[in-house]
Amino acid sequence: MTDTDSINDTPMPLLEHLVELRKRLIWSIVTFVIAFAICYHYSGEIYRFLAAPLGNIMRKNGEQPHLIYTALYEAFFTYIRVAVFGATCLSFPMIAIQAWIFIAPGLYRSEKRAFAPFLIATPIMFLIGAALAYYVVFPYAWQFFLSFQTPQSTNGGMQIELQAKVSEYLTLVTKMILAFGVCFELPVVLTLLVRVGLLSVAQLKRFRRYAVVASFAVAAVIAPPDAITMLSLAIPLVALYEVSILTARFVEPKPMAADED
Repeated sequence: MTDTDSINDTPMPLLEHLVELRKRLIWSIVTFVIAFAICYHYSGEIYRFLAAPLGNIMRKNGEQPHLIYTALYEAFFTYIRVAVFGATCLSFPMIAIQAWIFIAPGLYRSEKRAFAPFLIATPIMFLIGAALAYYVVFPYAWQFFLSFQTPQSTNGGMQIELQAKVSEYLTLVTKMILAFGVCFELPVVLTLLVRVGLLSVAQLKRFRRYAVVASFAVAAVIAPPDAITMLSLAIPLVALYEVSILTARFVEPKPMAADED
């Protein structure tokens, strides 16, 4: 390391590090509590936003959009979970900033410059994945599941009608949004591993066939058991792996010359 690439920090005793950590935790907790209060106040609107794709499909099919709950406390705890989900999304930038403030003084200037693009790309890629799930996957998946309903038959057949529960729908929606958001972090993670030298572009190319199989395996585990949803996650994962190879080429450390002192 050169003098220009030094750690911009002064030595601190352990107690001061603990005090600094407590300060960052307090900021993070206060931010989460405030975000939770705001999200709980608007929990009904947030839930209606999450349920909008299902409601739109029901209206197109000539049905009255509705969800049910079968326990007295189910709707209340569903709104609590909605508030927790919303508060986590809202407070994440502040929590990430507090973590960066705590860690950054121990990094070299070159390391800070190297990590900065990844810090910016992380929320962007998560939002892209979540938007893909909400605006693209949900309409097709919900239409597929609703197609198994059967109208009341005039010849005495039994009607099959969806009566979706609010808690089960919320679990499915949040699981898929988080799954798509986290999976879209693949280029960020792989590029960062190449940047720090734990992986190489040659290794990523060599493991390409295994990555394709792993993408479909992950989609089969995370996504609902229908071909449309699984392909909607598996195909972007394969594409993101190829994007990771391209971006890793720009950040891969150059090998040192054999005769360099």
